[in-house]
Amino acid sequence: MNQMRSGKYRPYPQVDLPNRTWPSKTITKAPIWCSVDLRDGNQALITPMSLDKKLELYHLLLKLGFKHIEVGFPSASKVEFDFLRTLVEKRLIPEDVTIQVLVQAREHLIERTFEALRGVKKAIVHLYNSTSVAQRKIVFKMSKEEIMELAMHGVDLVKAHAEKFNGEIMLEYSPESFTGTELEYAAEICNAVTARWGISAERKVIINLPATVEMATPNVYADQIEWMGRHLDNREHVIISTHTHNDRGTSVAATELALLAGADRVEGTLLANGERTGNVDIITLALNMYTQGVDPRLDFSDVDGMLKIVEHCTQIETHVRHPYVGELVYTAFSGSHQDAINKGMALQRTKEDPFWEVPYLPIDPEDVGRSYEGIIRINSQSGKGGVAYILEDNFGYQLPKAMHPEIGGIIQGVTDREGRELTPDEIRDLFEQHYLDAKGALEFVDFDVVSEKSETSKIRCKLTYRYNGRLIESEGHGNGPIDACKHALMVEYPHAFIVRSYSEHSCGEQSSAKAVAYMQIETPEMETHFGVGTDTDIAIASIKALFSALNRTFS
Repeated sequence: MNQMRSGKYRPYPQVDLPNRTWPSKTITKAPIWCSVDLRDGNQALITPMSLDKKLELYHLLLKLGFKHIEVGFPSASKVEFDFLRTLVEKRLIPEDVTIQVLVQAREHLIERTFEALRGVKKAIVHLYNSTSVAQRKIVFKMSKEEIMELAMHGVDLVKAHAEKFNGEIMLEYSPESFTGTELEYAAEICNAVTARWGISAERKVIINLPATVEMATPNVYADQIEWMGRHLDNREHVIISTHTHNDRGTSVAATELALLAGADRVEGTLLANGERTGNVDIITLALNMYTQGVDPRLDFSDVDGMLKIVEHCTQIETHVRHPYVGELVYTAFSGSHQDAINKGMALQRTKEDPFWEVPYLPIDPEDVGRSYEGIIRINSQSGKGGVAYILEDNFGYQLPKAMHPEIGGIIQGVTDREGRELTPDEIRDLFEQHYLDAKGALEFVDFDVVSEKSETSKIRCKLTYRYNGRLIESEGHGNGPIDACKHALMVEYPHAFIVRSYSEHSCGEQSSAKAVAYMQIETPEMETHFGVGTDTDIAIASIKALFSALNRTFS
């Protein structure tokens, strides 16, 4: 980066609010949500949505539970006008949903807007004009008084049309570029607007305070919201709304702090679509609340279905790391993360209380319609626990803890060599190749118990196997089938070993379940290896596991 030129940038001024209250507050309920996907989001697309796509996205917003939906800027284009008329004429606006339309403080635009609204039972008319120092100075070249007069003229026009309108009209006013406006002037113009409109308990007004451009840290925006809340006349009849953009990458934090500071309503988009770096993402905000035990009053239980529609309508792909909904946000590649998630999921399955406490997963993937299949994926950064999790979660193999490093080393050798992620099926195939299907000097043929164990005698067994291709039959005695088999094997088998550990479990549905056995053996040189065997008979599975371990040790 080039050396910074002196005076080119300067810090944003702090708000003089020494007795601020928002830092000690907590979000305890959902705000009024207003989707602006169909307007603010749509205007930011390379190819704006067609009427059909707008309808598809509109129906999604209804399904998700939005009660305020900004449907467009009907005076700006024929598509916007026709879309609103379609909603009206096809009776697509539910009784409990209020549509919102945007309009500038200009007479012909307001007249066209009310023409589009004809037949709507209730609507929010969102009137705005820019008030910031930069806009007044550079764009409009107007004084504070002239900007004020522009706003008053707009309110008068909306009010006049509303009085003749056969339906309920609610006013929303935005001092656009609020974050670049002097607070005293913002309060002055907002109070003038509500007074001119005639605010009351029956005639509430939405005052939208947008971070049209995000210019400071989130705490400053919170201070601005709290300051405005103290200086707005008839505060009890004002609905303070936020509309944050993401220029500094902190729109979610800014909105959350603004809610602590007294905001009642949030305008935003799904997946943060919007001008420049986008609007605040309502999905992230809502699911943040959900993880804190607050009902967001929006339904994001099928995020994949939602993503399909939004991506189709906007032609924008969702980043794989997008909070809560990205393809990889519930996936761990790191070995330590995999181990912690594996243990957390195991605890979650066995504990009685429903409280979610799985390390690295702030939300249960099932709550947003995701499965557990993709939580742990294996590449060269992965650990032994991740491999064990894949084998158990996908295929039912419950590897003993001591075996995890051994199988983990095998899998990591492949990922290091190939430099890519392995699929669950590839991991299973490697596991079975090394433990179930591996060929060696020993080949199991048959096993029979000749006499059962009694109080005074051991089990006697007959073992049939091949060693280096030669068929051998031998008998052995032992405390159980494994011990008896070992003694039968050692009649001619030349390598000494001891059985270090053994475990077993069933795998599959009860009617077709197979037994899986894991055997760890140790050589006189203190080397250990595992073997695995499967069979419908647990004794046979155990002996196959023993042969598997021996072939892996002495091959």
